[in-house]
Amino acid sequence: MKALTIPRDWLPWVEALFWLALACSFFLMPDKLTLLSQILIFGLFAVSLDMALGYAGILTVGHAAFFGMGAYAAGLLARHGWAEPFSGLLLALIVCALLGYLLSYLVVRGADLTRLMITIGVCVLLAELANRLGGITGGTDGLQGIEMRPVFGRFAFDLWGRTAFFYSFGVVLAMFLVVRRVLHSPFGLALRGIHDSRKRMLAIGSPVEARLRLAYCFSAAVAGVAGALLAQTTQFVGIESIGFNRSAEILIILVLGGTGRLYGGMAGAIVYMLVHDVFADIDPQFWMFWLGIFLIAAVMLGRGGIMGMLSRLVATRGAK
Repeated sequence: MKALTIPRDWLPWVEALFWLALACSFFLMPDKLTLLSQILIFGLFAVSLDMALGYAGILTVGHAAFFGMGAYAAGLLARHGWAEPFSGLLLALIVCALLGYLLSYLVVRGADLTRLMITIGVCVLLAELANRLGGITGGTDGLQGIEMRPVFGRFAFDLWGRTAFFYSFGVVLAMFLVVRRVLHSPFGLALRGIHDSRKRMLAIGSPVEARLRLAYCFSAAVAGVAGALLAQTTQFVGIESIGFNRSAEILIILVLGGTGRLYGGMAGAIVYMLVHDVFADIDPQFWMFWLGIFLIAAVMLGRGGIMGMLSRLVATRGAK
C-alpha cells in the first residue's frame, strides 16, 4: 500500500501545534524555565548549523566560533552601557555575518577534510584569543557584570526566568520563520541541489561558490543571534561558549534530531537537553556515562535522527 504522508495543507497546523506546545511548556514546567529557554536557544543554534551542514553540505565542526562571538558581542555591548536587548541581537547578527562571510572564502573552496581543519582551527584560535584578552572578555572566569534593560522597556529579566523564556521564545520563533522562508525559497532549493550534486549545479550554470558563501554567512549570523540570546538571558558569557566542546555538543544535537530536516535541530535540542537534565538528576556523578549510552542507542536505532524515525513511523502505519 502507498505510504501515508501528511497532507501539505495540514503542515501549517502541525507546525503551529509544535510551537504552541513549546509555549505551553511555560505552564507545564514552571520550575524549569531556565532549561526551557536554553532548549530554545540551542535549538536555534542547531538549526543554524543545519543550514551549513544539512542543506548546503558544508562540513564544519567549529560553529561555536560564531555562537561565542555573538555572545561576547552582545555581552560586551551591554557591559559597556548599551543594554537594550534587541540592539545586542542586531550587533551579534552583523558581527557574525561579517565573520562568516570572510571565513567562507576559506571554507567553501576546500575539500571536506580541509573544511574540518579550518573550522576547528578557527574555533580553537578564537577561544584562545578570548582567553588571552582576559581584561576584556573575562578570560576563564567569563564575562560577568552583564545587566540587561527590560524588554520593550517594560518586562525586566527576573530570577525565575519568566521574561527570559518569552523573550527567547519570541526571538527563536522569529528567526526560525526567517530560516524557514529562506530554505523554502529558490535559494534554498539551489542549496539542496548543490548538496545532492555540486557538479550538476555547476553544469547548469549555477553560481555554486557564491551561494555556498551566502549560506555560510547566513548560518553564522543565526548562530550569532543564538549566542547573544544565551548571553542576555543568563547575563554571563563563559569561555566555553566559543570552544570546540560546544561545537561538538551542537553537532551531537543536530545528528540526534536529523540533518537536512527543518525541525531536526529543534527536536534534537529538546530531547538531548531533557535527557541530559534527567540523567544529571538521577546520577549526578556518572550522568555522562548514561548520556553516552543513550546517544549510542539513539544513533543505532534511529537512522536519520528523531525526524527520520518519525518519517518512517508515519510511512509504516500508512503501509498497514
